[in-house]
Amino acid sequence: MVWGVPSLPQQPLPSQQWAGPPVGHMIVSGDGALAHRLAGELRDVYGERVVLLVPPEHQTRSDRLPAGGRARASALFGRMSSVVLRTPVTGTEGAGEARLVEAVEPNDTALMEAGTEQAAALALVHSDDETNIRAALIARRLNPRVRLVIRLYNRKLGQYLQELLDQAAALAAADPATPASEASTTVLSDADTAAPALAATAIAGTSKVVHADGVLLRAGQRPPPRPGEVTDPGLCTLALLSSTTNDPAGAEGSDRSGAEGPRLLPDERSMDDADRRGRVVLETVTYTGPPQQPGRLTDLRAPLGRLFSRRLRWSLAGIVASVFALAIATWLTTGDDPLHAAYLTLLDIFAIDDPAIGQPVGRQVLQLLSGLTGLLLLPVLIAAVLEGLGTFRSASSLPRPSRGLSGHVVLLGMGKVGARVLVRLRELDIPVVCVEADPEARGIALARRLRVPTVIGDVTQEGLLESARIHRAHALLALTSSDTTNLEAALYARSVKPDLRVVMRLYDDDFATAVYRTLRAAHPQALTRSRSVSHLAAPAFAGAMMGRQILGAIPVERKVLLFAAIDVAGHPQLEGRTVEEAFREGAWRVLALDTSSPADRVPDLGAARRGGGGAPGDLVWQLPPGYVLRPEDRVVLAATRRGLAELLGRRPASRVGQRPR
Repeated sequence: MVWGVPSLPQQPLPSQQWAGPPVGHMIVSGDGALAHRLAGELRDVYGERVVLLVPPEHQTRSDRLPAGGRARASALFGRMSSVVLRTPVTGTEGAGEARLVEAVEPNDTALMEAGTEQAAALALVHSDDETNIRAALIARRLNPRVRLVIRLYNRKLGQYLQELLDQAAALAAADPATPASEASTTVLSDADTAAPALAATAIAGTSKVVHADGVLLRAGQRPPPRPGEVTDPGLCTLALLSSTTNDPAGAEGSDRSGAEGPRLLPDERSMDDADRRGRVVLETVTYTGPPQQPGRLTDLRAPLGRLFSRRLRWSLAGIVASVFALAIATWLTTGDDPLHAAYLTLLDIFAIDDPAIGQPVGRQVLQLLSGLTGLLLLPVLIAAVLEGLGTFRSASSLPRPSRGLSGHVVLLGMGKVGARVLVRLRELDIPVVCVEADPEARGIALARRLRVPTVIGDVTQEGLLESARIHRAHALLALTSSDTTNLEAALYARSVKPDLRVVMRLYDDDFATAVYRTLRAAHPQALTRSRSVSHLAAPAFAGAMMGRQILGAIPVERKVLLFAAIDVAGHPQLEGRTVEEAFREGAWRVLALDTSSPADRVPDLGAARRGGGGAPGDLVWQLPPGYVLRPEDRVVLAATRRGLAELLGRRPASRVGQRPR
């Protein structure tokens, strides 16, 4: 089993719709921990101005808002993302403003007080679907151009609501011919938000990942090169780490580091001058181990090797050879026409010919041999029928893990989240073994259709994880709805394989933090990740609020790099320039080119790979420096917050001599 960083398949060199730069602030309306994490993500990662709309303190449950009132809720903005992403908490250059608004419910008055009429995006993340739907309808009426991100548990209802709100925005637009991408509506559920992060952590072992056209990208850290050593550049070098990273007295990546701090998107000269610094490179993560089992059910066109066993195939071949030999011998003995001789042989085999009384001895012997061959053929035909029926019957059942399986991911829990994670893993060609206690769970039908090995039973039973080959697995994903079950499975798996990579889905944020710290201390050599639902959901919601062009964010020490898909048209910094000329140190770098035709492009490159089934995407990586960017092109680029803001026109360009972040 090999988890490698291969070269990507290249497409021949030859858009999302973008309706101009968004304006205004971001509003987050919610009654739980997700609202606070989302507000912190928008403020500290993307540098946006945020308004948090929450219920009053006396009407908030203990598991929603922390105690302490207005001041503590505002201070939580910075702490949430600074703990997870290691970004500055307060006073950071470029960080957005934050404001708290209290209201019993997100009605007309509350949404107007939060500034919905001038807002660029609104996230509705209340725990009640009805509250979110009502607020979304009000917000679309107050501001047809606002981008809506809605949390709904009912995905089918969410699809209908998304179409309704997008249609309302299109009708209310001043120019119906102008695409209203800013007014897009995104409906997310827990499964939609948790699945990509969980799958990425199990595969890459880090949260520093970005999905682009079905390709999983990881920010890999490289130590400083030794004298005469050449560091693997990956797809490109994203950053030079701070020279004080390994110095206990140094201020890692902070403003006090000065010139010794991290350098984002350096040029060749900067990399040559900083040969003693570690580097962060962009690389792809794929599985290159043994091939997986076929993903389709056995059908009538299946090869004989899948229908019949090897022993039965050899038996059939021997019978057929005997029939040919008897036919040839009959032809030579009787002197009849070859076809007539073959016909007589078949009659003898099936015992429907007259006895060869009065015939030559040779003919009589051949008739006896033909009858014996017919007796041997009967059980072989019966065995073939039974094996064929058994093959078709087993095709509709769940396959079991093979004995030689290794390097796979054990997926515990096949509910909403587990089913979505399974789809993500199979899209990336990762071998999976599923474990589920309920044979009627939502994801069991999916596992049967994809022919994924599945073990049915209670994970707390002795030996169940062993049947999933946990001792030879690469990672364990514990995604059941019970925190204690996930923890028990993780602890038992660690007792079987101490270096196993473990990722747990935990609902309580404090409990997830405590579990992570304890397992990390007990098993320092093994990777452990425990994630609460709010922790997993916040980045996905934040990316949706920023727009479909945002693919994700990767923290580098205390700074952040953003990844976006941008149409070249309308951007003088890109249009008509070569890839080398379009690069700006410390601001942005073009990484890939979308080679699909504009009519076939999907608006969201962060979604699953088009076509599925492991087909290569349409992105061309490692572009030639001399390639000229055309207006009809769409590119994927890495940018700092200020660099992307300049490209999208959200803030003025950086002053001369000021290094963008």
